[in-house]
Amino acid sequence: MRKEAERILTKADALGRFPTPVSDILSIANVQVAMTEDIDEGFLLWIRKKAVDTGSAIKRALSKVIGLFDTKSRIIFIDNTLLVVKQTFVKLHETGHAFMPWQNQIYGFIEDCSKTLSPEISELFDREANIFASEVLFQLDSFSKEADDYDFDILVPVRLSNKYGASIYSSIRQYVSKNHRACVVLIFNPPEILEGEGFIASLRRVVPSSSFIDTVGHLAWPEVVSPGNEIGAIFPIGRKMSGKREILIKDRDGRRHECIAEAFTNTHQVFILIHLVKTLTKTTIILPPSFAYTNP
Repeated sequence: MRKEAERILTKADALGRFPTPVSDILSIANVQVAMTEDIDEGFLLWIRKKAVDTGSAIKRALSKVIGLFDTKSRIIFIDNTLLVVKQTFVKLHETGHAFMPWQNQIYGFIEDCSKTLSPEISELFDREANIFASEVLFQLDSFSKEADDYDFDILVPVRLSNKYGASIYSSIRQYVSKNHRACVVLIFNPPEILEGEGFIASLRRVVPSSSFIDTVGHLAWPEVVSPGNEIGAIFPIGRKMSGKREILIKDRDGRRHECIAEAFTNTHQVFILIHLVKTLTKTTIILPPSFAYTNP
């Protein structure tokens, strides 16, 4: 997938151009985008009937369809109710199906949904398209190399997301998953405010770096947090960010590790970024728990 991503980036003369020129990528892949108000059941029935009439195989989505690729007409259908940055990733995912030669001859129609676009998808077909989309959007190692020029901080991927035309969500994932430091980001659903001043929030996803897994292992993080929980206490309720805080985590062998944790929210989710102090190679300023950043 990386080789194919590099090939299309080179053909589109896209390397080093920001934000990543998606329209030029689509042009090289010889695909067009058709925005539709909603890919509803009526639209899908029409597409599926067309597949039957032409004897084409369909790859069905697992939930509500948000993207669809017609391999014969080379048209990508996108649900235009999606956030623009989400549309970008869907376009590149579908382009991966179109551009990778071993994929574009399997199905006549390919339906995609939030589950097939998830990084945790186990099916190779969609995982390849996801990797292709990520490698193209973040221009191979360009994002990670640029991010490494700065001190380790959750605002680094937030600010670079605008440059690359990516979502904050995918940028933070990219920042952590390809980081050489031992770090992890816990991604929570928006907090549900309870009567009084409390809240609860459920864990959506955990993204560790390889170094974090090697050092600490896979930990059992709390599925639900509240202000009384050490992780919940970091939540930036009523603001965009929390300050950096010292916390201790234990690995599976009971060893304690000094860490720095900080939080950022884009209203759609809350990101808790945690890194081990001993793996930092640059100076980190540790702020008191009461410190709060202003809206970046």
